[in-house]
Amino acid sequence: MKLRDFKALTFDCYGTLIDWETGMVTALESLTGRAATPLTRNAILEAHARHESAQQEQIPGRLYRDVLAVVYKRLAEEWAVPVTWDECVAYGRSVRDWPAFPDSAEALAYLKQHYKLVILSNVDNESFGHSNRKLGVAFDAVYTAEDIGAYKPSPRNFDYMLRKLKGLGVRKDQILHTAESLFHDHKPANAAGLASCWIHRRHGDEGFGATMNPGAMPRYDFRFTGMAELAAAHRAEAGA
Repeated sequence: MKLRDFKALTFDCYGTLIDWETGMVTALESLTGRAATPLTRNAILEAHARHESAQQEQIPGRLYRDVLAVVYKRLAEEWAVPVTWDECVAYGRSVRDWPAFPDSAEALAYLKQHYKLVILSNVDNESFGHSNRKLGVAFDAVYTAEDIGAYKPSPRNFDYMLRKLKGLGVRKDQILHTAESLFHDHKPANAAGLASCWIHRRHGDEGFGATMNPGAMPRYDFRFTGMAELAAAHRAEAGA
């Protein structure tokens, strides 16, 4: 199997293209700074993952920015920090400030010359619009949790994407799903029969950070530690 075998790259956005962990930790500083016990970066991210996953399962039709507001409220309760609802809402709006990984825009610009580029993300459309400006590329299709009414790892998200891409002339065997999260992306991609590429951003860290433990290790077909490595591997295949 080669990277050049595929027609479309379908991307998770947050954790893969956008550095959501840095964005989260930065936006939570006013909360974590008031916690009675010091919190490590991974402790913050793991608590966030628990509450986010629970809320996405509980209220799958809610906009991501509104889910995050409830996550902030749950975190404040867990850490015994009093907060106002306005603070919770402000955290939900912080997605627009989350930074892109330094290699995302350049790699996407290169890959755009060779593939259809597609987003499949647990986000709302407004928040993604702010992130897209940081990525600097026009995606061929953008499928969000707001569009679908469900959050990954629900199979509904992948079923929706596959139906829509078929309408654009892209078959399942022509798709390489490209993502960091084993829980949100690779496990359901396996179930959907998709080839996948693991962008292992957390390769130098322990645990799963802002995503839940996937349990049994999902299968993946390619592994790179960043988007620059993926672009370089494609160039090498092409002899460029």
